[in-house]
Order: sequence, then structure tokens, then C-alpha cells
Amino acid sequence: MEIASRVEIDEDNDNKGSMWDLEQKLDQPMEEEAGRLKNMYMEKKSSALLLLRLAFQSLGVVYGDLGTSPLYVFYNTFPGKIEDPEDVVGALSLIIYSLTLIPLLKYVFVVCKANDNGQGGTFALYSLLCRHAKIKTIPNQHRTDEELTTYSRSTFHEQSFAAKTKRWLEGHVSRKNVLLILVLVGTCMVIGDGILTPAISVLSAAGGIKVNRPHLSNGVVVVVAVVILVGLFSMQHYGTDKVSWLFAPIVLIWFLVIGGIGIYNIWKYDSSVLKAFSPIYIYRYFKRGGKDGWTSLGGIMLSITGTEALFADVSHFPVSAVQLAFTAVVFPCLLLAYSGQAAYLMSNRDHVVDAFYRSIPDSIYWPVFVIATAAAIVASQATITATFSIIKQALALGCFPRVKVVHTSKKFLGQIYVPDINWILMILCIAVTAGFKNQSQIGNAYGTAVVIVMLVTTLLMTLIMILVWRCHWILVLLFTGLSLVVECTYFSAVLFKVDQGGWVPLVIAAAFLLIMYVWHYGTLRRYEFEMHSKVSMAWILGLGPSLGLVRVPGIGLVYTELASGVPHIFSHFITNLPAIHSVVVFVCVKYLPVYTVPEEERFLVKRIGPKNFHMFRCVARYGYKDLHKKDDNFEKKLFDSLFLFVRLESMMEGCSDSDEYSLYGQQTERSRDGLLNNNGNTTCSYVDTTISSVDSIVPLRSPVTVGSSGQASSQTEADEMEFLNSCRDAGVVHIMGNTVVRARRDSRFYKKIAIDYVYAFLRKICREHSVIFKVPHESLLNVGQVFYV
Repeated sequence: MEIASRVEIDEDNDNKGSMWDLEQKLDQPMEEEAGRLKNMYMEKKSSALLLLRLAFQSLGVVYGDLGTSPLYVFYNTFPGKIEDPEDVVGALSLIIYSLTLIPLLKYVFVVCKANDNGQGGTFALYSLLCRHAKIKTIPNQHRTDEELTTYSRSTFHEQSFAAKTKRWLEGHVSRKNVLLILVLVGTCMVIGDGILTPAISVLSAAGGIKVNRPHLSNGVVVVVAVVILVGLFSMQHYGTDKVSWLFAPIVLIWFLVIGGIGIYNIWKYDSSVLKAFSPIYIYRYFKRGGKDGWTSLGGIMLSITGTEALFADVSHFPVSAVQLAFTAVVFPCLLLAYSGQAAYLMSNRDHVVDAFYRSIPDSIYWPVFVIATAAAIVASQATITATFSIIKQALALGCFPRVKVVHTSKKFLGQIYVPDINWILMILCIAVTAGFKNQSQIGNAYGTAVVIVMLVTTLLMTLIMILVWRCHWILVLLFTGLSLVVECTYFSAVLFKVDQGGWVPLVIAAAFLLIMYVWHYGTLRRYEFEMHSKVSMAWILGLGPSLGLVRVPGIGLVYTELASGVPHIFSHFITNLPAIHSVVVFVCVKYLPVYTVPEEERFLVKRIGPKNFHMFRCVARYGYKDLHKKDDNFEKKLFDSLFLFVRLESMMEGCSDSDEYSLYGQQTERSRDGLLNNNGNTTCSYVDTTISSVDSIVPLRSPVTVGSSGQASSQTEADEMEFLNSCRDAGVVHIMGNTVVRARRDSRFYKKIAIDYVYAFLRKICREHSVIFKVPHESLLNVGQVFYV
């Protein structure tokens, strides 16, 4: 009985165990699913929190300029007395629909998506177009550039509308030049914004002193504004990294304050202004106002200033964060602020000059004044930073003289400081502030600059939608038509105010456009001269391994604009000197229409001529956001790439001795690791490398067998590596051309003025390449030559 009971108990335990296992098996997938759902929930929660944090931070960088517009919009719309209260409702209706159509629909939800890998602005759109069509005016493109990981482009169907548009753009040089001039005009207007935004924002904010202290003269307000501007520009060399954490809270408080004051004024004065959401009041406004109503659009347009800065600064944040910040905070707060001011003006039409400050309740006047001044400074800072960024882009694409660019932050690569431009902006900004002394004329100038930039963006976006997005032609026509109708309407209005201050951005833009176009024209002509006067490979081979000269120990780095062929500077050098270095490397620094080039893809290396010539070419590629920092050892990285090329070359069967543009050196990380880990064992390994030629780019898998030939190959590699190291130890000399560019005698007079005077002056005052690449003065050798273009 005991045994039986034991058996029964054991059976019961077994049954319990099996049931428990079954329950465990049934519960396990449920637990895994619950865990997976929990992880997904946590990831969504963390991503949502991250999005909220980025949206909060974007307020301080992206929306400062747009947020300070309520300081001066109504004054510039009605510079005199308001005759009819209905005019206030009509103006408010125009402001509401302007904010809805331009910043909200056009920029936040369409244009911001046309960024170049996160980079925004006029030059970013142009770079995007340059990758999808051959419209770059300096013809230094090559198919190897398209192999970059950041060089994203797509192909077209031959009969598609995009392909036809592409062929039309590439068909004639004049079309490329027109597109370039269009981009330069937009860029110059953005630079004008960098001058006018601090002037009007700070002057409008400082005007609050006079409202509460009526006995003060207008000169006191101007002096206060000038002092703030001097302090603002003087602090630029510190960068915004140390104080940028303050920007978002200041701008958020500013939006909440103006939104709250708007609600208070609507409740206290006149809630009937909310009928302005009906577009019928726009029609009544123009019918009643006639020409004066039409010209007042120049003031209405100031409500959307800062929209281009929004797109230029989009690189700091994801587009979704920018969209969230605008729809949740910026847009509703601005609508409330303008509606509140309109409600106040319905009862106080005589206070239009200081509508913003007079609508503030007395108990919070001075705190709001402090916040307004801080918000104006933040808005000015964002515009100045955007100006520095666009100057850097223009410089990289060969459209601006070489100026000093300082990197102000170790964490944020986009934060730069351009000293020369900073002081020019400060002088012009102070001149505008002290010269006009009132917001009205500065507002007229500001509106002119803003509307021209918007028109340029619309035209570039049309090409983006066709060539990059490949939208249906109906969508392209709809977007372009609606944008041009609104913006051309504003443009026609600001034309009436050209003589009332609107000429200022036109003069500033014309001066910068002259500088940028002449510099680009001179650079293009110099490049074409070098291309036509380059030395043939047959001439080099005819000189023999010694090049017909004494080869002295050392390495000579010959800098050239050419990415193929032997430059004229080299023949000029060896004709006038009886010796040349044992190793010669032709170095070409080339900027590509991409925002950045990864470090591992920076250098391309090729051998020129037979091995015993010891001549190489190295192409260093940069994007328009890349910066030569002080800790960037250009020479060391160049030699690392050269030595790596020699090792890879020894593992390959044969080498190219032709003068074709075949560059070795684009290897994968696996091949780099395999090369570094290869200790010369008697095994067969494979190295992935890329041979880039004019006709094709073919990845090869070349076996590297180590036997008798492998030992010879290793010995040859070791000998050449030892030779290169000994030459490097003997000394490195940087050979650069000190070129004087002159117009030919039969050139027309305007070309002689542009080349002999303007371009020559710009080359004299701009920075030398030796300074940019941190070349030691004792290692520099300048070769003088004259180019007649």
C-alpha cells in the first residue's frame, strides 16, 4: 500500500510537473509578446520624449526671428493713423492667412523636406540640384565622386519630364549661369537679412523705453540699440555653445507671454476681431483701401520674416521636431498675439506706433520689456549664425573669397564664426540703425530682402520637385502657381517702397553679388586656363625617371586645382630650378556638392607614371559643411593615405601608368582591416579594393598569393615604404602657385575691370591656401606665374 501510494504520489507529481511545464510553455510566448510590447511602448515613449525635447530646443534656434515680428508689424502696416477700425480687421485677416500659407504650408510642411541630408538654405538646394544634373559651372566633377556615401542621386527615365528638364538645364552654359546668379541673389538677400534683422529687432525692442518714459528722445533709443548691437557682435567669437541652452527657454517664455497678452487683450478690448479668420475681410480691405491698402502689404509681410532663417537653420533638428514646435507653440501664439494687438487697436487707433508695448498690462510691463529685448537678441543671433553658415557654403563652392572660418564648438560642427564678415555685418547694421532711426524705413528694406529670397526658393523648389522628388507636373504647377501668386503680390507691394528704404537691401545685395560673381568668374577662368595648359604625360615620360633633373631627398607636395593631368606650375617649376624632390605628390583639394565627406573617403590616391618615377596624385575631397580645424593634421592624413595606397597596390596585379583619371584608394573597411592584419603568412587572402576609371567603376577581388612572387611583392613594397619614409624624414616641401591672373589684351573693357582690378584686389586681401592648410612658413615654396585669361 505504501508503494502504491508512493507511486500514486509520484504520478501525481509527474502530472503536476508536466502541467506546470505546459503552462510555462503557454505563458512563455505571452510573456515574450508582453515584453516586446513593453519595449515598443518604452521606445515610443522615449522617442516621443526626445521629439518633445528637440522641438523645445528648436524654438531658440529656428523661430527667434519669426517670433519677434509682433514688435513691429502693425506700425509698418499703418505708419500713420488708422482711419477705419475695419482696416485693423482686414490687416489681421491678411496676417492670419500669410502665416498659414507661407510659413505653415509652404515652408514647414514642404520646403523643409527638401533639405540636403538635413542641411537647409539656398546653397543646400543648389547642391542637391548639382548632384542630379550637371549644372555646376566649374567642370571638375568625376564619376568617382558619385561613389561617396553622402552623394545621393537618382536616375531618370529617358523620356520622363525630369530627364527632359535635366537635358534642358545642361544644354547651354547660359542656363547654368542664370541658375547660379539666381542662387547668388538669394544668398546675398540672406546676408542682407543678417544686417536688417538685428537692426529692426533690437531697435523695436529698445523702443519700449520711450513708451514708458515719453520724455526720452528718439536718439536715446538709437544709442541703446547701438550699444546692444555692439555687444552682440563683439560676443560672436565665443560662439553660441555656452549660452545656447538659454535660447529655447527665453523664446518659449516669449511665445507664452505674447500669447497670454493676446488672450487678455481680446477679452478686455474687442473679441469681434476674431471674425478676421474669414477671408472676406481681405477683399473688403483692398476694396476700401485701394493703392494704400495694396502698399501696406509691405508691412503685412513682416509677419512672415524669419521664414527663410527657419529653413536655413533646419540642419540642427529633425524636420518633425521643427513641425511640432511650429504647429503646437509658434503658430497659435503668433495668431493670439496679432489678434490681441488688433483688439487693442480697435479701441486705441492712435497707439499704432507702439501697439505692442502699449497693449501690455502695466503690472508686467518691465518684465515683458526685458523678455522682448532678450528675444530680439536671440533672433539676431540666429540670423547672424545663419549668415556665417551660408558664407561658408558659398566659400566651399567657389563663390566667395577665402576668409577665416573659426570653429567655436567641439560638440556642434555647424557652429562657426567668420571674423571678417562679423565686423562687416556689425558696421552695416549700426549704419542702418543710426541712419534710419525708425522702424518704418528699416521695415521697408527688410520686406524687400525677404520677398526676393522667397521667390528664389520657390524657383529652386520647382526644380527640386521635378528633378529630385519627381512629382507629377500638376503638383509642381499647383505649388509653384500658388507660391508665386502670393509672393509676387507681396513683391509688387514692396516695389512701391523702394525709395522709402527698400533700396538698402538692393544696394547691399548688389555689392555682395558683384564680389561673389567676380570671384567665381575669376576662379572659373583660372581653372579653364590650367586645364588647357596642363602638361601631357608623354612629356613627363620623355624626361625619364630623373625628370631630366637632380632628384634631391625629400617629398614635394605640389598643390593644384586640377584633379587630372600634370599642372602647368610643375613644368614652370622644373624649367626654372635644376632639381626636384625624390617623391612628388600632386595635391588637389576639391569641394563637392555634398554637405560632408566621411573621413575614410576623404583621400583618393593614384600613381603617375612608372614606379621608379615616384610620382603620385592625391585628391582631397570636402563637402560644403566640412571645416579645416586646427587639430586637423592634413599632412599626416595625406601620407597615411599614400602609404595605404602603396600597400594595396603591391597586393594587386599590375598598376595603371596612364594619365587617365584612375584613382586608387576607395577601399572598404574590411579591406583596410584585412590589410592591417595581414602578417605575410603563406596563405591566400582577398583584398577588396576599387579601381576607378573614366569609363567605369569596377570593384575587384584580387587574390594576393604569397609564394616566390608574393615574397618579391612584399620585398618591393617594403623597399618603397622604406624609401617613402626616408624621403619624408628628409623633409616635406609644400609647393604652391603664386598666380597673377590678367585679362588678355583683346578682352573687352568690363572683363579687364573685373579681372585686373576687382578679382586682383579680392585675391590680394583673401587668405592664402598655405594659411588654410596650416603649412609651416619654412616648408612653403611659392612659384610665381602669370595666367592670361
